[in-house]
Amino acid sequence: MVYRFLILSDEVDNFKREIQIGSQATFLDLHNEILKATGYEEKQMYSFFICGEDWSKRTEITLIEMDTSSEEDCYVMENTLLEDLLEEEHQKLLYVFDQMTERVFFIELREIITGKDLKKPVCTKSVGEPPKQFIDFNVLSDDAGIDLGENFYGDDEYDEEDLKGLDEDTFNELQDNRF
Repeated sequence: MVYRFLILSDEVDNFKREIQIGSQATFLDLHNEILKATGYEEKQMYSFFICGEDWSKRTEITLIEMDTSSEEDCYVMENTLLEDLLEEEHQKLLYVFDQMTERVFFIELREIITGKDLKKPVCTKSVGEPPKQFIDFNVLSDDAGIDLGENFYGDDEYDEEDLKGLDEDTFNELQDNRF
């Protein structure tokens, strides 16, 4: 069987990739084809999540084995076949490509083609540029007019002198009025 995946981004409207891959390929094979189709760096942490209909995360497939004491099953891309976890068309997945900010691609298993097999995955459609792999927070602050400097959390208004001499009741009243 061949799986045909559609990959979209919520950051770039005109970005679209379509990948066809054999059902007996691993999640690592799919991961490598996504990297190839986007030009992203290999030496980062990546994860797939099998999702519910509403894109809620259900099962994680990690790039490397994570030491977890959880009672949930642990899946590693290299050892997990696509057909082990993907059984029906329109199955939804998330592909986390930037762990620091949890930026993702939205993936849907668009079609299961029976009676056909592929030896190697192939990107059959490539539209638009992918989002940048990493966010440059310096550029973000300049472009968006957001000051991410030392005053980002409002500490320029904090004055320790304002708190001296406050009794506990006054301090608690100030706190109650803030929240």
